[in-house]
Amino acid sequence: MLQIETHGRVRLLTLNRPQARNAVNPALARALFDAMLEFEANPEVDVAVLTGAGGAYCAGFDLKAAAGGEGAEWIGGLDIPAGWSDPAAQPLPSPMGPARLMLSKPVIAAIEGPAVAGGMELALWCDMRVMGESAQFGVFCRRWGVPLIDGGTVRLPMVVGQGRANDLILTGRAVPAPEALAMGLADRVVGEGQAPEAALALAESLTRFPQGCLRADHLSARPAPAELAARLRREWASAGMVLKEGVRGAARFAAGHGRGGDFGDI
Repeated sequence: MLQIETHGRVRLLTLNRPQARNAVNPALARALFDAMLEFEANPEVDVAVLTGAGGAYCAGFDLKAAAGGEGAEWIGGLDIPAGWSDPAAQPLPSPMGPARLMLSKPVIAAIEGPAVAGGMELALWCDMRVMGESAQFGVFCRRWGVPLIDGGTVRLPMVVGQGRANDLILTGRAVPAPEALAMGLADRVVGEGQAPEAALALAESLTRFPQGCLRADHLSARPAPAELAARLRREWASAGMVLKEGVRGAARFAAGHGRGGDFGDI
């Protein structure tokens, strides 16, 4: 379900549910959350690469699991404690796993195929994004009424600006790799199938720098943890008003509608 390898001082984590395009169910979310906390605490590794198996990055949260109500016992309600984005403060997992964490170490997304809905949010949680030339982003959950609850409404405007974020959030349209690169959503675009290798090479290059300085500058360039936590809390509370709509949409997906990003069957 989650493959973990170590390459020198680089940790490689691979989502491995190719039969579901690596959609994240509660068990995988928990495994990914725990793996990221272990990576953060491990003095033997400096950079992580997050990718997906079988030619897909991640199709988002598993809507079949959502339709069945899986994961409610650990996703938690809307009353989220202060400090939830601080690894030292016993944070809660998010539906996709680590989206409420702010790590001190860099994480690079290696994206092949779809990184859509929650999968796009997972890529936005990462600090850099390397895309294969046929990969794509998209808020595909728009067609089901499933809200962005893993930091997508917070991080997307920070990465591409409010105007472009409005376009992607409101329309849910697909964003191919060349356009993602042009708008700053992708940091590198490489040949199809080459994203994991390129991301590993990029990660290895970061390990050569003095890590204390790198992490200090990395932390300073991002929002303060309290500010990020407040914005994530606001996103979660806003989503709470429409979760019933999302559950209905998830049930329609589970029944076979709208597969493959089809917006005409909603």
